[in-house]
Amino acid sequence: MSQQVQALGPSPPAVSTAPSRLDRLSPQWFFLISAVFHYLGPSLAVLLFACIEVLGVAWLRIASAAVIFAAWRRPWRFSWRLCRQPSWRLLLALGVVLAAMNSLFYLAVDRLPLSTVGAIEFLGTVILAAAGTRTRRNAAALALTTAGVAAITAIRITGHPLGFVFAFCNCVLFMLYVILGHRIACSRDPHDGTLPSGIDLLAVSMLFAALAATPVGLGQALPAFTHPGWLLAGVGVGVCSSVIPYVTDQLAMARLPRATFALMLALLPVFATIIGAIVLRQLPTAQDIAGIVMVTIGVAIHSERNQ
Repeated sequence: MSQQVQALGPSPPAVSTAPSRLDRLSPQWFFLISAVFHYLGPSLAVLLFACIEVLGVAWLRIASAAVIFAAWRRPWRFSWRLCRQPSWRLLLALGVVLAAMNSLFYLAVDRLPLSTVGAIEFLGTVILAAAGTRTRRNAAALALTTAGVAAITAIRITGHPLGFVFAFCNCVLFMLYVILGHRIACSRDPHDGTLPSGIDLLAVSMLFAALAATPVGLGQALPAFTHPGWLLAGVGVGVCSSVIPYVTDQLAMARLPRATFALMLALLPVFATIIGAIVLRQLPTAQDIAGIVMVTIGVAIHSERNQ
């Protein structure tokens, strides 16, 4: 993959490899920012469901994020070279995954509590974290975080069965997002400014995602174009749900082993519970709070060494 991405364009003059301010930040900070916005955006989207159909909100999120990425990263500078490389298939696959994952996630949270969908979403990443576990300490961390997620939400397949179908499909797609996103993030040297960054490649995938989501979502999003407030809210959901978390995910993935990143995703149900309580008034129970403590301890004792 690295050789494929290096072939995307000519090599400009060498650039300074001095660490930037972002390089000096711990990757855990990027993850925490992503975790906050990962569910802050959807919680705002749930409020928008009262005005716009679910798939319409999903389309507004994806399309607005694609426009922002295109204006910011200008992916057409190198996208024509992708057509000559096998790597374009990876970016296309990620785009399709993002479109389907976002749509199914919204269909799930329209029927189930945000914390429940967040807990189900974590199940797939347990597999990724377990696959990278090489030490007893990390095995204990995985067990503790998994138990904590189970405590946060006792998943029962009763009521809203279609919501659970959507949630488990989203779980599979979220696992694919981590795999494909990590491959893109690690496809180049982050200090080599002569190559397209993971964020540049993500911008191409977001354009593919917008194209994939348009046939099923554009029709339901049309009412927003006659209500500027709704349209602005949809753009806000795109910024909070896709632009900020996906960019910070790339920054974290480039500097963390995949198993470590997957384990840290156990924090997502924690943030889903907290944000659901603040924005949607879905108050946590004592069991939820105990689960949050277990997840926090499990992530804290995990070691990135000897994966």
